[in-house]
Amino acid sequence: MIRWGEEKRNQDPEFFCRLAASEDDFLKDVWIISDARRLSDVDYFKKYYNKVTITVRVQADLDTRKQRGFVYTEGVDNAESECGLDSGVNWDIVISNNGDKQELEEGIDKLIDLIHF
Repeated sequence: MIRWGEEKRNQDPEFFCRLAASEDDFLKDVWIISDARRLSDVDYFKKYYNKVTITVRVQADLDTRKQRGFVYTEGVDNAESECGLDSGVNWDIVISNNGDKQELEEGIDKLIDLIHF
């Protein structure tokens, strides 16, 4: 299944995003794409929904992730689907989720302020 998905994505980087954004859903006022994994995913929504797209990255440092049970697996955690958005995206908001409640809330407040333009 993964190989098939990669082949489809290589043939047409917009394939899965276009499926998610079917004609019926096109009229929805709010979209939350919670698991974009590749630059082509972000590019799709910026291209077709440019006026209303807000990009948000929620991140935690490696130590925090390890404390939460993360164990690095070669060939999985360095695949494009896992780290393809680590660079190349100019995020509108970056929210830190390292366990500091105040820092997390500040990031969320920035997002709320941006949404209420």
